[in-house]
Amino acid sequence: MKVFAIGDLHLSGQPPTKPMTIFGPHWDNHWERIQAHWREHIEPDDLVFLVGDMSWAMRLSDAKVDLDTIATLPGKKFMIRGNHDYWWTSLQKMNTLMEGRITFLQGRGLYHNGIAFGGTKGYIYPQDPFFKEEDDRHIYERELIRTKAALDAMETAITKSGDDPSQITRILLLHYPPTLENHANGFTDLLEQYHVDHCVFGHLHDKTSFQKVPSHWGHTQLHLVSADAANFMMKEIP
Repeated sequence: MKVFAIGDLHLSGQPPTKPMTIFGPHWDNHWERIQAHWREHIEPDDLVFLVGDMSWAMRLSDAKVDLDTIATLPGKKFMIRGNHDYWWTSLQKMNTLMEGRITFLQGRGLYHNGIAFGGTKGYIYPQDPFFKEEDDRHIYERELIRTKAALDAMETAITKSGDDPSQITRILLLHYPPTLENHANGFTDLLEQYHVDHCVFGHLHDKTSFQKVPSHWGHTQLHLVSADAANFMMKEIP
């Protein structure tokens, strides 16, 4: 079993109603390229983490065409919400629609075959130049609560498994990066507190931002997997 991840597919049906080429020619046929790499490298038993911004749809019913396409691809798929996933609704509604073909995570954590994983959207943090105290503080604190809930759920799942906690790989999924330019914040505190091995995230779409992502935060290896940052390929998480 291997583990792969990608984020920011930004799908909009087929043919796309919102082609991503408006953001540059490097997005040309991006979904076809991703699917080809996905089918070539991923087996049915592999874990696939999808870290948000999957569809431009505004309603769940409209997102179904994109979710169905994702669901047909190989691997066990787990998805968190991104800031553009306006179609995202209650877990019950999404689970009913997709009938278990995609597992949706929001403040949830699971354990499978030596790997504990979970996640939520995350958010910008106080050192971010776009952070506005009056608008963003309550969202930031809410997402810290959800992130901690996911990490707690991961630990509970490990305990229930009876496996040795010291031998488990812990993977946290976020949409927003937990840090840029090594800024300490509530998300990095949680990475340390829960001894997270890998943090996987997307959201970023420009080379300047790519260069601000550190490779590690202490013990935690950081993985930027937005589609363009990953050259429209699935990234294997070692």
